[in-house]
Amino acid sequence: MNRIWKPNVTVAALIERDGRFLLVEEETEDGLRFNQPAGHLDEGESLLAACAREALEETAWGFTPTSLVGIYQWPRPQGDVTYLRFAFCGDLGQFQDGRALDDGILRAVWMTPEEIRATTDRHRSPLVSQCVSDYLAGRRFPLDLLRHYD
Repeated sequence: MNRIWKPNVTVAALIERDGRFLLVEEETEDGLRFNQPAGHLDEGESLLAACAREALEETAWGFTPTSLVGIYQWPRPQGDVTYLRFAFCGDLGQFQDGRALDDGILRAVWMTPEEIRATTDRHRSPLVSQCVSDYLAGRRFPLDLLRHYD
């Protein structure tokens, strides 16, 4: 029987406020790592809804995607998984004080681009830096590139 290969579809939120980006510090199999608020697309969920949900679950901040920053295909060096990441920027919403963060998320932290570059050895993947670089370079694509059919 032939095995059908499929990438893991993920979303990531690039949330910037006053020159700082909202990242999460999370427990991984490789130790504590920094990442954008990010996660997997759930069955039946739109990419935009998934991005808003993941941002809220991992940071307790509301988030509304307004532009697509990029689409990134990254095979892990271990060769076991390929991620297809849709990264969005958008509007920061309200903070939900007292909301528990997802399991494995230690904290949400605001970091400058310099702090992000200084911690590349602790990034979950090379996509963390690349997404910030693309955002700072002004990469913005309209959301009408995406079509979600219920």
